[in-house]
Amino acid sequence: MTNNTIQRELLLPQSQQQVWDAIANSAALADWMYPNDFEPRVGHPFTFQVPPKPEIGFEGLTVRCEVLECEPPSWLVFSWSVAGPVVDTRVSFRLEPDGNGTRLFFEHAGFDLTQPGGKQAFGGAQYGWVQMLEKLTTVLSNQENQP
Repeated sequence: MTNNTIQRELLLPQSQQQVWDAIANSAALADWMYPNDFEPRVGHPFTFQVPPKPEIGFEGLTVRCEVLECEPPSWLVFSWSVAGPVVDTRVSFRLEPDGNGTRLFFEHAGFDLTQPGGKQAFGGAQYGWVQMLEKLTTVLSNQENQP
């Protein structure tokens, strides 16, 4: 069986509410992901606008999403769909207090690796989420260091 799920676990020094605010607020999401029209409301359709990167021949794209589950400040799930091989995947964030910080469990599941382009899309998503989650930790750290 081929694993078609991206999973990451992060231990963050920020409070659960601070981490929640970074993943469940449109402006904050844009700081570490992409411009969007997200609202933390079940059933809300929204998009992420992934900008082009001409230096690598990437023309940009629109990710269509819908909030599927939202239980502040601990659980957020949304669909993630783009044209082509990434259809009907799901992104989830689970937050748990851990000492003075927060443990974040991230998952992006549902890739169909048997479809044309499926493995490439999965690999691209793996790379992208590593970059974005690193940026999330940087954004959270910078917020803590502001007066």
